[in-house]
Amino acid sequence: MDGMEAYGQNAALQFRLMTLNDIPDVMIIEYEAFTMPWTEEAFRNELTNNHFAKYMVMELDGTAIGYAGMWTIMDEAHITNIAVRQAYRGRKLGEKLLDELMKTAAYLGMERMTLEVRVSNLVAQRLYEKKGFESAGLRKGYYSDNQEDAMIMWANLPPAGRSGEEEGSVTDS
Repeated sequence: MDGMEAYGQNAALQFRLMTLNDIPDVMIIEYEAFTMPWTEEAFRNELTNNHFAKYMVMELDGTAIGYAGMWTIMDEAHITNIAVRQAYRGRKLGEKLLDELMKTAAYLGMERMTLEVRVSNLVAQRLYEKKGFESAGLRKGYYSDNQEDAMIMWANLPPAGRSGEEEGSVTDS
């Protein structure tokens, strides 16, 4: 039984902060996912020098199968990357990764989240729209590999923590 057959039964899907030791695994994901992959040095710089950067790894049974990153500036989070190993796509794991990134951003006090996505990447656009992102314009010629435009998308993040309205919650009155 491979990891995906186990997924949903008793496989352990976990999210954790990315470390320098994760870079080799992240590079495999990066090359599978992007026509213009980041370099190892770019990730090393993000993890060691960029105090605005927050990166996480998604693991299935201890194996890195996805990662996501964002910059948190003031009350806004800017998604830099989000990717899942090719063999694990189409199973809503990208959605789980985005959910975790959005929860983390809200927990850190971010109120809004933004990203750029290729205008041709309709699968990603549908996922982002499902999660509350709306188009806010285009960046013409944003992608240097083919001068493709990027759609700018924004979403409001729900406040982190309990609202006090969930069943079983305790509120002061």
